[in-house]
Amino acid sequence: MKFRRPVIYLLTAFFLQAAVPPLALGAGTAASDQPENRLLLWYRNYDSPPVRSLVSLALQKTPEYPPYTLARSPEMSQGRVVRELSKPDSKLLDIANIASSTDREKKLTAVPIPIDGGLLGLRVCVVRKEDLPKFDGITTLKDLADSGIRIGQGTHWPDSSILQVNGIEVVTHSRYEILFRMLDNDRFECFARGVSEVLYDLRLKGNTDYVIEPDILLAYAMPSFFFVNKGNESLAHRLQLGMERAILDGSFAAFLDRFYGQPIRELNLGARHILVLDNPFLSRDSWQVGQRTLQDLRTRIHRMQD
Repeated sequence: MKFRRPVIYLLTAFFLQAAVPPLALGAGTAASDQPENRLLLWYRNYDSPPVRSLVSLALQKTPEYPPYTLARSPEMSQGRVVRELSKPDSKLLDIANIASSTDREKKLTAVPIPIDGGLLGLRVCVVRKEDLPKFDGITTLKDLADSGIRIGQGTHWPDSSILQVNGIEVVTHSRYEILFRMLDNDRFECFARGVSEVLYDLRLKGNTDYVIEPDILLAYAMPSFFFVNKGNESLAHRLQLGMERAILDGSFAAFLDRFYGQPIRELNLGARHILVLDNPFLSRDSWQVGQRTLQDLRTRIHRMQD
């Protein structure tokens, strides 16, 4: 994947911007009812307020492009998302926000700006209350690997391979929803969720038996990008241009603070034991972006918690 040079310079800027008052970000704009103006967003992203809002923000920042209607895709696994977006004539999907990997960048076109400021590569454990004592005394990656704790992840998620190559036992399923049932049934002890998504997950589930383990933070470079079909360069350019404009005018910083400021504060990230994992599955460009975002994110966390 070749990054446009302005993006590299912009990345650091949006992490270190001072937070500004949140903007009212809509889910879509007025659009024609013609089918060619309909953009299908992966259902998991469409149902996620932050992701859907960011797509809308990027599209709103590019009024020189045609009007659009943002719609929810059929429900499908992350593996099928990649397969559908690889098809030049897919009628089921146009845009998906998923974690980057070398394989995905070969098959699809990525918009190389991490949509959540790198938070997807920071993971905490959702656990059952009764399992909390199993995490006592874990302060290093070796401690975690030696503890016998199993981590639940999606079959097609890059995280599964990252955890495995770092010596962690992983239990997988292709459907996100089933993984919570597996946690209930003691198939694993930790459902590792991104800092940017875990609070929303738990509000949605409403299960008082779930808690967030308070002391461990898994950290690895894993930028989360918007992906489109390789033949849809117009849409890729529009999303990137819209996000670059949002970075420059401050609305991206407002977006980050609105949706991700609370998790950074509430999860007390700066006080956790940081277990750093290697991610050998990134392209060189994405690895550089991932490393930079992790460094800048650490600065942002400390600023917000001072």
